[in-house]
Amino acid sequence: MSTGKILIVDDDPNILLSLDYLMRKNGFQVFVARNGQEALELLGQEQPKLVLLDIMMPDVDGYQICAHIKNSSDLQDTHVVFMSAKSKDADIQKGLEMGAVAYFTKPFSSKQLLQKVQELLQ
Repeated sequence: MSTGKILIVDDDPNILLSLDYLMRKNGFQVFVARNGQEALELLGQEQPKLVLLDIMMPDVDGYQICAHIKNSSDLQDTHVVFMSAKSKDADIQKGLEMGAVAYFTKPFSSKQLLQKVQELLQ
């Protein structure tokens, strides 16, 4: 049974593929975006409950997408989880201050990420 829509946003095709598989295998409805522009379009169309969001992307970065989610009345109930190679305390702090409910530094444990997703979407 599907417990929620997840949007995965990352410009790394390997991460997209593995997370897409992992989340679908665990019963979630998954949408993937390979860049920020695709993410913004999918956010409007699908209104996911959770966004797994990379920060460093070529067009629109994760911080801009997070700000868009937080400023959109349609996405008030959407959780943001950052997944980023930016691992400095200041980066993590900024992500959480922008409204993310969690921040995973790459490389991250898929198992821990899945546990967090399940906890947020139960």
